[in-house]
Amino acid sequence: MSKGTLYDKVWDSHKVTTLPSGLDQLFVGLHLVHEVTTPQAFAGLKEKGLKVAFTNRTFATMDHIIPTDTKERPFSDPQAETMATALETNVKAFGVPFFGPDSGKQGIVHVIGPELGLTQPGMTIACGDSHTSTHGAFGALAFGIGTTEVRNVLASQTLALSRLKVRRILVNGRLSPGVTAKDVILKIIAVLGVKGGIGFAYEFAGDVFDAMTMEGRLTVCNMSIEGGARIGYVNPDQTTYDYLKGKEYSPEDEAWETAVAHWNTVRSNLDAIYDDEIEIDGATIEPMVTWGINPGQGVGISETLPDPATLPAGDARTAQEAYDFMKLSPGQAIQGIPINVGFIGSCTNSRISDLREAADILKGRKVKEGIQLLVVPGSQQVKKQAESEGLDTIFTEAGAEWREAGCSMCLAMNTDKLGDNQVCASSSNRNFIGRQGNPTGRTLLMSPAMVAAAAINGVIADSRTMS
Repeated sequence: MSKGTLYDKVWDSHKVTTLPSGLDQLFVGLHLVHEVTTPQAFAGLKEKGLKVAFTNRTFATMDHIIPTDTKERPFSDPQAETMATALETNVKAFGVPFFGPDSGKQGIVHVIGPELGLTQPGMTIACGDSHTSTHGAFGALAFGIGTTEVRNVLASQTLALSRLKVRRILVNGRLSPGVTAKDVILKIIAVLGVKGGIGFAYEFAGDVFDAMTMEGRLTVCNMSIEGGARIGYVNPDQTTYDYLKGKEYSPEDEAWETAVAHWNTVRSNLDAIYDDEIEIDGATIEPMVTWGINPGQGVGISETLPDPATLPAGDARTAQEAYDFMKLSPGQAIQGIPINVGFIGSCTNSRISDLREAADILKGRKVKEGIQLLVVPGSQQVKKQAESEGLDTIFTEAGAEWREAGCSMCLAMNTDKLGDNQVCASSSNRNFIGRQGNPTGRTLLMSPAMVAAAAINGVIADSRTMS
């Protein structure tokens, strides 16, 4: 059983009691909400005559259903307009702070939490979205929850949860030029599998994470859930503090010094005990691309697609299903697979560093004729920053579409969807069948730089040859 890890310290400091069911009741330090999982949750409060327990710990935005091609209301999708209106009505009725479309701070919930300084080390964080694990990049325990749990947190500011085991994932050595945080997490999932993290929290550590930017750490922690781990985190350090310093909701003056002193205490002890440890040589990682129907079906850009006969029985069946759906073949090179659409965005890769990375590849080049490339910033603040740097001009001159902030084509709960049988090079986090809005659409996951390279070439290409 783990001992002395950040997970253990934060869990124990937020534990209220152990319930008769055996679950631990944890206090939730920060609750982030959006328009998709809150209508029924707020309705549940109204039915019982309850209030939001801590409006100073609850913050709302609009992201999943919001169109990225226009700001006009009402939205063209009646269901989206209904959900948006419900959120606007509920946050006003319950007194919840709201970063709406007119605030200048609206965006994907997992982008705005960090950029506003709401997300801080040592916290417990909940949100009705599976990619809440993103916030673990700051040394927080961040849980994706369902609609019923959203209601419960609104009413009580607590969650009932089972304690997890802790696996330490060390990535040591040095990444090669052109290899990104997205490649690191896709490699980890390819090694451990999409079910490898079930029952675990992942602690990411080692030379590669010590050197990684906060935005890179956010990308890695974001996809912890894709490897089966409900939580992924990185211990806070000076990189964390430099990022948070001066943010809108970060502590100030003496409170800042007090906070940093506390944050240093939540780091895993040097003699911490883990339930499991694995190590990966960072120097062996190359740009990764998924070829199948789950994020674990990925290979390096120089590799060929695996033979199902060489895989365990369960993986072999899934691989064959993937080949049938994706219309690919064992032994085929990942390079050269044609695409129809490129998507740069999502809570995984829509921050300013992601857009810069893509712009570096696109600058002075053109998207191949017949290819659609969408570039969707993760927040209104990211959009403003990108435009101040002229990145929007690089994208539009290359032939890409520069959009408003939102989740866009990641989940496609909006007007951004794949067409029939289209293949999408995507910087998002899931390649499940039908994920991008069309049951015949096919998704290949990769970094923003790799998406840009694919859009220019019309096929999967190695972005390192274009930097």
